[in-house]
Amino acid sequence: MSLRIGILATGITPDDLLEKHGSYADMFVKLFGQAGYDFTFTTYDVRDDLFPGAADAHDAWIITGSKSNVYEKTPWMMRLKDLILEIYDTGRPMVGICFGHQIVAEAFGADVNRYPDGWGVGLHTYQLEKDVPELDGLGGQFTLSAVHQDQVLSKPKQAEVIAYSSFCPFAALQYDNRILTLQAHPEFNVEFETQLLLSRRDDPIPPNAADEALVGLNDESAHTDSLQVAHWMASFLQQGAQR
Repeated sequence: MSLRIGILATGITPDDLLEKHGSYADMFVKLFGQAGYDFTFTTYDVRDDLFPGAADAHDAWIITGSKSNVYEKTPWMMRLKDLILEIYDTGRPMVGICFGHQIVAEAFGADVNRYPDGWGVGLHTYQLEKDVPELDGLGGQFTLSAVHQDQVLSKPKQAEVIAYSSFCPFAALQYDNRILTLQAHPEFNVEFETQLLLSRRDDPIPPNAADEALVGLNDESAHTDSLQVAHWMASFLQQGAQR
């Protein structure tokens, strides 16, 4: 099933990595293409107040990551939270990643703020709280790239916890069958994550956190389960669009 997906871009790749890796929105397009999906995409840079004309303008939605913090509560963030709730009311499915994960949670009343234990960077493994058919064969867990200082600190009442770790208790949340959000980045591969940490080491990521993560990223066995998670996200969006 092909989908028309609207990407709500809340951030963009750092300038020194943009030419080689594309924007965060570009990375989602590439990931779904690698996973074999023939979706069409329209990107809205909501930071520049470029919003879709209606909550049902597309079959499904994706909210990207961002270097911004949801608790800044800028005008575009407030408008985005209103749109999130409008999309939820239409029943159109949505996926939110990192900042997208956090702003959806805040739109539904959760506490989002800096995590007291510091930055989560590098390859993180999350335990599944429920069965996800698209992740069968991974032993009840999955590994993705993470880059975040902020976290969802309380569970929204409408959400169910799908995955967690000791560092990130609310790593994946699902709101009915309408919204699926992940703290980590399925759109990031090992090469991009490595270059991102090298470019942001010491500003803003503390050197000790970056260096520890880079050890894991440079290991010969370093990998992510991004393709499997892409199938999970695609299945969620397709099933939601059919409803």
